[in-house]
Amino acid sequence: MISVVIPLYNKEKQIVNTLHSVLRQTFQNFEIVVVDDGSTDNSVQEVEKVNDIRIRIVHQKNAGVSAARNKGIEEARYDLIAFLDADDKWDQEYLQTQYGLYEKYSDCSVYACNYVFQDVSGIMKNTIIRKLPFQEEEGILTNYFEVVSCSHSPIWTSAIMVKKEAIQAIGGFPVGIKSGEDLLTWARLAIHNKIAYSKRPLAYYIETASDTDVSKIKMRSGGEKYILNELLRLYADMKEGSFKQQFKAFIIKWYKIYAVTLIEVEKGHQAISVAFHAVVFGGTLKSFFPIVCLGLLPNKLSLYLFYKLR
Repeated sequence: MISVVIPLYNKEKQIVNTLHSVLRQTFQNFEIVVVDDGSTDNSVQEVEKVNDIRIRIVHQKNAGVSAARNKGIEEARYDLIAFLDADDKWDQEYLQTQYGLYEKYSDCSVYACNYVFQDVSGIMKNTIIRKLPFQEEEGILTNYFEVVSCSHSPIWTSAIMVKKEAIQAIGGFPVGIKSGEDLLTWARLAIHNKIAYSKRPLAYYIETASDTDVSKIKMRSGGEKYILNELLRLYADMKEGSFKQQFKAFIIKWYKIYAVTLIEVEKGHQAISVAFHAVVFGGTLKSFFPIVCLGLLPNKLSLYLFYKLR
């Protein structure tokens, strides 16, 4: 049996389609735990219209998506937990594929599959996943940090299933940061657990109006520094070896994400500082030089050139 955890906040126009994508699964042994994170629209009423005894609604005051997911983990009745955001959807064979990974790879605690993006106009875009360690349709993702350092993330929130004990062992999702909480969670899971992975794109990231560049920029400021510090702490505790080197490359990528975000929120001088620390950590001057150049310019001009050049 699988517990499907859906955090819900003001998705009245999307939640029914999301629920139906679960109810249409070829694998039917599941419960659905919808965690209402203090919605102020008709989201809860829309869920209540869907008549299926496997759906449970749990209410909490608005505390953010991480807190909602953690509440869902706590409320889950089964040992396997699949996460699904309230505006995304699954192919009908998604849960069957994930459960198949669970049965085949018994020493793994994390199960993931590929996914596709659907933009606001309905156009589908494939992910770019490089350096998978196997040629077959599925296998064990032994080099997660190498893959995520040069690709789209092979793990995404609506395309992952975990053992409840594994996600609880790392403390669930970090609460109180605005973005990147999922990537930090995957990093913690990857360090301590084996990951089974399917190349089949069976989950759909549905872009909505709130996913536009402007709204993302407004949401971003604040979380990156916390995540970077947590990644550095994890790195310091790791034993030497190729896995640690892969993790280092991932941290350097996060330095770049952090610096670019600072450019986007017009904090160019702070971006220079982040770039400097990245080079000290092991990043190449060549890769961070454009960020330094942009950071030296007035913020408005820096942002204008950034969007022109990217």
